[in-house]
Amino acid sequence: MRPPDYTGGGLVNLVAELEKRLAGKAPTPGLHPGLAAAVPEAATYLLVLFDGLGDAQLAHPAVAVLRAARRGALDAPFPTTTTVSLATIASGLPPARHGLIAYQLWLPEVERVANTIKWTTLWGDPLDLDFAAFLPRPNVWERVAAAGVEPIVIQPLNFLGTPLTRVLYRNCRVEPYADPGEAVAAAMQLTRVPRRLVMLYLPQVDFAAHVWGQDSDGYREALRLVAGVWEAVAAALPPGVVMVGTADHGHVDIPKNQQVRLAKPDHEGRTFYGDPRVTFVKGEGASLAAGLPATWVPLAQMAGWWGPGEPHPGFAGRAPDGALFAEPGWALLHRFSDDRLIGQHGGLTEEELRIPLLVAGG
Repeated sequence: MRPPDYTGGGLVNLVAELEKRLAGKAPTPGLHPGLAAAVPEAATYLLVLFDGLGDAQLAHPAVAVLRAARRGALDAPFPTTTTVSLATIASGLPPARHGLIAYQLWLPEVERVANTIKWTTLWGDPLDLDFAAFLPRPNVWERVAAAGVEPIVIQPLNFLGTPLTRVLYRNCRVEPYADPGEAVAAAMQLTRVPRRLVMLYLPQVDFAAHVWGQDSDGYREALRLVAGVWEAVAAALPPGVVMVGTADHGHVDIPKNQQVRLAKPDHEGRTFYGDPRVTFVKGEGASLAAGLPATWVPLAQMAGWWGPGEPHPGFAGRAPDGALFAEPGWALLHRFSDDRLIGQHGGLTEEELRIPLLVAGG
């Protein structure tokens, strides 16, 4: 178990590399020289975010076209979960600085744990928050726009206008798509104009991995779908456009008999949040580890895991007292955890942490 690389080998550094090339500067370091050399210079960049497609998953036969485009691997930020990584892309900052430090996130200002995909309580009640102001200003989209670069995000139609979209894409043009064909068409059309930063978000692999697991027909079909999108766009990239692909995290399958439900007495005097692979604890958590397939890590030993730099003003209040890191092959479920899922992530195993760097064009 190791913390992510935020110095040049992480998702945040890929975002910084693209921002520096388009806008001239970025608030975090760009890629290490060897990784940076794998990404050609371009007038417009298309960043394709494959939700849930870890580097290890490129071994699947259904994604041979993606494997051929691989130029290296990066680290996802900690914890290795979707909203943390998407906030890292949107802000260009590591989690410590942008403040969205967990999927299930304790917010002291409302004294609730927020589900940061739906932006509700864990039992489904809406939260009264200024979503557009949640991430620091200026974000990536605002910084590149100030330098004369148009930012555009292409995402599924059903995400349009949601609280998560409002958190992530403040002052960014959002183009919806209803199916993979529309996604391909939008990517090809919108990248024809120079001086643009376009992001295409593909959630299909993550959904399939969570629901059916990596040995399923549904997962195989999701891989084929996203590989087909990449292949179609790569074949029609306009001159001067480079397509860069990566992910927000990888995935591990956890069988149902290795998903451990925390007992009712365990909840007394404690607040659980985070992910099933890394369960954050407000309160005393060390004593729980003895009876669980997990290791207790106090907050003091997690310094730097959310990244370097001056922390977000809300970081201290949102951070846990420590975390229960489930052993490889195991997951921990608190009383509000979804027990229907096979695929899990959030931890720091190589399968969860490592994400691919894919390149086409240039």
